[in-house]
Amino acid sequence: MIPTPPQDKDFPYWLLVAGGLGGYLLYRVAADDLYAQILSTLSKGVGITIFVTLVAFAMASFFGLLLAVASMSRFIVLRQMARFYIEIIRGVPIIVLLLYVAFVFGPAMVHGVNWAAEGLGLEPFRTRDFTLMWRAIIALMIGYSAFIAEVFRAGLLSVEEGQIEAAKALGLSGWHRFRFIIFPQAFRTIMPPLGNDFIAMVKDSSLVSVLGVLDIAQLGKVTAAGNFRYFETYNVVALLYLIMTVSLSLLLRKLERRMRAKYP
Repeated sequence: MIPTPPQDKDFPYWLLVAGGLGGYLLYRVAADDLYAQILSTLSKGVGITIFVTLVAFAMASFFGLLLAVASMSRFIVLRQMARFYIEIIRGVPIIVLLLYVAFVFGPAMVHGVNWAAEGLGLEPFRTRDFTLMWRAIIALMIGYSAFIAEVFRAGLLSVEEGQIEAAKALGLSGWHRFRFIIFPQAFRTIMPPLGNDFIAMVKDSSLVSVLGVLDIAQLGKVTAAGNFRYFETYNVVALLYLIMTVSLSLLLRKLERRMRAKYP
């Protein structure tokens, strides 16, 4: 039986303080026409922020799982290719990946698609059809997949070897061993750091504003440049991001407690 961590027994005083600050900002938004106008403008970017985060994180998680499995493969070529990708990508800042994918990899990929389309007699694909938003999503996927791969690898390695040997003795195939024995046990280890990466991606999605994608950060920058009310504008920007990240943090913590109770 795993004991309940002491922090789970603490009264959430931090949440009271954060709620008080959030309530004050919400009051200002409701009472001040300027704040209300700024919130109305920035709220248009919430959907873009959520879409970019969800799509990029889903793609990064899938690719990260493939990388983790490849890095533990019995084939040395797969292991070395996975390690090469993980170590190189982890050493490149996300903003550099965004710029590289947007202005180097993106046009090169369009050129490659057009080369294939020409051979098949299809219509050429225009570079502008590959939107900056999708280039940003691919950049975030590439960057985060390397970190998520290490999270998955650590979780998979946490499963006792005896469990795997027992599954082999029962005649389970490699896929069934992974699906029914390894991954369900590894997920308890994987979920907390994976949740942290998800929250980090919500914040790092603001970097797509450097490409002009109209997310919360970009709309905040444009709004502040137009009304010169930087204090009020960035208060609202911070409030919107905090609402998303704190809500996710509380949801993930509740999910962790439920999982500990269900799978002690």
